[in-house]
Amino acid sequence: MVSTERLPRWLWLLAALFGLRLALMAILPMADTSEPRYAEIARLMATSGDWITPWFEPGVPFWGKPPFAFWASAASFRLFGYSDFAARVPAWLATLATAALIYAYAKERLGQTAARYATLIYSSCLLTFVLAGAVLTDAYLTLAITLCLVAFSKQQTGLRPAWGYAFFAGLAMGMLAKGPLAIVLVLAVILPWLLWHRKLAGASLRRLPWMGGTLLFLALSAPWYVLAELKTPGFLQYFIVGEHFYRFVDPGWQGDLYGSAHQRIYGSIWLDWLLATLPWGPYALWLLGRRAWQHRNTWPNLHALPPDISLLLLWALATPLFFTLSGNILWTYVQPALPAFAILLACALAQRAPVSTARWRWEALAAPVPLAGVLFCLAVLARPDLLKNEQSLIAAQQVHALNGQPLYYQDKLPFSARYYSKDTAKLHRGPVTPEFLAQYPAGVFLAIENNRLSQAGLPPDSPVLFKNRRYSLVYANPSQRTFIARKGNVQP
Repeated sequence: MVSTERLPRWLWLLAALFGLRLALMAILPMADTSEPRYAEIARLMATSGDWITPWFEPGVPFWGKPPFAFWASAASFRLFGYSDFAARVPAWLATLATAALIYAYAKERLGQTAARYATLIYSSCLLTFVLAGAVLTDAYLTLAITLCLVAFSKQQTGLRPAWGYAFFAGLAMGMLAKGPLAIVLVLAVILPWLLWHRKLAGASLRRLPWMGGTLLFLALSAPWYVLAELKTPGFLQYFIVGEHFYRFVDPGWQGDLYGSAHQRIYGSIWLDWLLATLPWGPYALWLLGRRAWQHRNTWPNLHALPPDISLLLLWALATPLFFTLSGNILWTYVQPALPAFAILLACALAQRAPVSTARWRWEALAAPVPLAGVLFCLAVLARPDLLKNEQSLIAAQQVHALNGQPLYYQDKLPFSARYYSKDTAKLHRGPVTPEFLAQYPAGVFLAIENNRLSQAGLPPDSPVLFKNRRYSLVYANPSQRTFIARKGNVQP
């Protein structure tokens, strides 16, 4: 048994990072739009037992993403029950697995000091910290790409054939986590590397188990794609052509069935990279700029770079370069590049001062992101309306609905309302008419946008029971007002 007194400082810091993220994801509610949407899809999967088709809502298939993230959260729901923590913990485990791969790779190729720094840098980047506790697909895609590229690098030694199969297993995981984009991002690293190191290309390719690996890839990934198309015809056309072509080449793509296009200026991905890598990215750019100035009179000899370093360099650049000419992007798209960025920066730090007494200064850069997470959590606890979230309104409605009166959102139903109500909150379009109210003699609850309350068509003197950042909860049966008011919490 290892004494805790002998645990190195970096390991304590790493444990604190992951432990804190575990606590925060249990405390913070899900904010609209993406996270509660994916959590609700996973909840429907867990409750229906349909593990083939993710459902956007009952009767409407969700073709926007493969099922891996939904499988993970749905299985967690089955294991731990329905909660924010259960929905998020698989992403936390995927991030932990990615960090473990980073450490194992860097320790073998670059030494223990670089491995420690790399793991700490990756885990304390802003985007990594956020995604480690979020119901999104990016943590799984990053794990898949990291497994592929680490396995490809390790396979070059020829000593461990199992890594060759791990490469194809990673591709299959990427196909089930994000789709063909995973293969594109892996090839965007490997193909330039093979051209860069042509003398190694032949041997590198021969070391991969192409026959067995391809069969493994198809056995793991193809069945779901076939079953999904058979069950909901049209899936492959939408997902392969729409999500993997039009989404990236057309910033104003109107074919998105589940949201709206994210129209942004070309090259915005590099600003996303700077934000995602905080606080390490600016420091890395400063180190790079200083080194370039010191060697301003000499051109770097790229051909002299070791194969491992050139692979990492391509890995760090491939994803942001790929999305540079796409205006339909999110900042989370940067994540697959961060493992390589962390290893490269760690290598530079280890070479500068492997046994420096000032090492704590670098380790201190791991503190800002988790500290910001704690402050944000405290702010949300003090003022829940900081988040676009319907958990508090759903809870207020459930307190007042003694006779099972339903809840309708007028004109727009937020995903967090669907998720926290377990899909009992419904959508009502248009004004509140007497014909609509007549369907509910015991009364009905309505969530109406605060700035549209006077135009909602409510009966006179309908009591407002609760307000959050966006919506007012109104009881739309005046005859029940006295009864509801006696329960308290009525907000005028």
